[in-house]
Formats: sequence, structure tokens, C-alpha cells
Amino acid sequence: MREKNYNIELIRTISFVAVVVIHVTNYFCRAYGIISVGEYGFALILDTFSRVSVPCFFMITGALLLGREETLKKNGKRILHFLTALIFWSLIYYAHNVYYMKTDVDLMALLYKPAEPHLWYLYATVPIYFVLPFFQVMCKGMNTTLVKAFLLLGVVDVTLMYVLSFLGEELYYDVPVFGDRVYAYYIFLGYFIYQYKDKMPIRNRTLFGMFIGSNVLNILMTAGISYRAGDHYERLLEYGCPLVIISSASFFLLMLRLKAGNVRLKPLTKKIVDQWCACSFGIYLIHILLLDNYKKYIAAEAMSAWIAIPALVLLLLAASFGCVFLIRKIPGGKKIT
Repeated sequence: MREKNYNIELIRTISFVAVVVIHVTNYFCRAYGIISVGEYGFALILDTFSRVSVPCFFMITGALLLGREETLKKNGKRILHFLTALIFWSLIYYAHNVYYMKTDVDLMALLYKPAEPHLWYLYATVPIYFVLPFFQVMCKGMNTTLVKAFLLLGVVDVTLMYVLSFLGEELYYDVPVFGDRVYAYYIFLGYFIYQYKDKMPIRNRTLFGMFIGSNVLNILMTAGISYRAGDHYERLLEYGCPLVIISSASFFLLMLRLKAGNVRLKPLTKKIVDQWCACSFGIYLIHILLLDNYKKYIAAEAMSAWIAIPALVLLLLAASFGCVFLIRKIPGGKKIT
């Protein structure tokens, strides 16, 4: 059994907390003009810095899996796990939205549209896992020069797609392997960073500056455009935005280099991190059920964002962890979390 890399486990821990932060702060950012400027700014700062979370999840997949040799059977079990979770939680959210939130959801549309927006992650991940064994063989056969050329091609591709999206256009043919989204690129980026983390001629101080600088620039640009538009502007917070890519890649590399790439945790801390990480997928899946209850009964302006955001994040994490911990104790619980 492989020894866990706790640099990656810390990235995972921070990332699933940051995902909850994104979903909470989105509620307040989208109340632009209703909440105060200070509250909006506070929510936007937290939202922007938390955007590294989803790219990090994809990069963790690339870092851990692309360098492996696995059987199709093992990958099939991985796909089955995700499909089982997707089907189960799609039905849960379908019932939740139709009978509790009183929103229209087309059951037949679940094949191509998530029952709840945050389930998009599974829709993106499952197709990647279908081709993962071929990605693994491809990466194994590439030397350093080919890896660099491949990553450069990806940078050009995702940047071009992002720029064209502002013009309402898209490439007539998608670049093979990367497709029409940025997520496959993050898979390869994670693999590249993990494999060459100690060989890249870039200092940690520079990486930290890139992480802070890209986020600050994104905050200022988003705030400025939102002010001119009179509404919260989200395009620069998309995962295909070059600023988000820079922020995510620099954060990922910084965390991999933490403690010279060999983070050691005390037994109690290790036990806590292991338990949280084991429940992280389930927390991602279930926390929207709890957040919807807050949004259903409490308006964004009803409570100061300075208090509501941190309190709500902590409450959602604690309650979601408790629910998932119990679900995983029952037969079949681990298959849906």
C-alpha cells in the first residue's frame, strides 16, 4: 500500500473547504447592490482566493493517477463509484428541488444537465476517467521535451477558448485530448507540476507573488467591471480564466514544495486529516442540501456578510462532515460518498 503524500492531502483538505467557501460567498456576491460595498468586497476576496479549489482537485487526479500503471478493471471500479454517486445524488437533488425548493427540474434532462449545479464536477470527471488509462500510457511514453510541448499546446488552447468565448465564438474543431473545456488540461498540469516540482527554475517567493498577484488583479478587475455593470461579474472567476490558472498552478506547486515536499504530521493530526479527506467527496456532494435551507429562509442582506460567511462555512462543514461520517457507517454508504 502506497504511503500517503500529505502535501497532497493538505491540498485536498484546503480545497474542499474552499469549495464550500465559494458556494457561500457566491450567494453574497450575487446580492451586489443589496448588501454593502464592504460586505461585497469581503465576499469577493474570499470567493476569488478560493477558486484554486476545483483546479486543485483535477490536478490532484493528474498528479496521483497519470504516473501510474493500472488495469482497466481498477479504473472501471473508479468509474462505477463516480457513476453510482452521480445517479444517487442526482435523484436526491431532483426530489429536493422539486418537492422542497419548488423549482422545476426535468428528470429526463439529467443525462446532460445536472439536477443541482455543483454536480457538474461529476459530469466533467466521469468522461475523463473513461479515457484515463489511455492518458496514463501516453504520459508514460513522453519525455521531458514532449511534456513541455504538450503543456504549451494546452496553454494556447485553453487561452484561445477563453478569449473566443467573450466573442461568442468557439473553435470549429476542438483540439483532441483537451476538448472544449479546461478540465483535462488541469489533469495534465497536475501531472507535470508533480513530476517536475523540484526541477522547475522558479523560486517559492516568486510563486507566492504569482498567487497573490493573480488573485489581487482578478479581484480588482471583477470589482471594477461589476461596479460599471451594476451587477456582480463572474466571467473572470471561471476556471478557464488565465488568472485562475496561474493562481491555481502556483498554489499547487507551493503546497507540493511545503516542508521540502515531505510534510510529516503528528499521529493525531494525521488521523484527523485522513478522516476529513475520506469524507471530502461526500461533503462536496451533500453541503448544498444544507446551504439551500439557509438561502430559502434567510436573504443575503438579512445578516452581515462579515459574520454570516465564516459562520455559515463552519456550520456547513461541521454538519456535512457529521452527515457523511454517519452515512459511511451504513452498508453501501461509502459507495455514494
